[in-house]
Amino acid sequence: MAIERGEIYFVNLNPVKGREQAGQRPVLVLSIDAINRLPLVVTVVVGTKGTNITRDYPTNIRLRPAETGLDLETVFLGFQIRSLDSKRFPDNAVGRASGATLKKVEDVVRYCLGL
Repeated sequence: MAIERGEIYFVNLNPVKGREQAGQRPVLVLSIDAINRLPLVVTVVVGTKGTNITRDYPTNIRLRPAETGLDLETVFLGFQIRSLDSKRFPDNAVGRASGATLKKVEDVVRYCLGL
């Protein structure tokens, strides 16, 4: 299975600690494909249903279904970045963010990291 930058998967994030996002969540792959092909980890930003986040913050990016291929509006949390073993990922992506949409996500993550 080849995981690619910009793809969106539903991944089980358990076990977690404290305020980490838990359970089955959409994650958007941020790491570059050269890393994703290695037996390392895949870096993602975690998402949640748009209805769970009633207010927009500069640390989040709200994406419409047309931008992701998902059924629901999704808010990706720029401060919830995780590196996951590729064994957590199912065989197929459920969506994809590309081009300008991926750039918006990158900008929010940069903001959260002070880059």
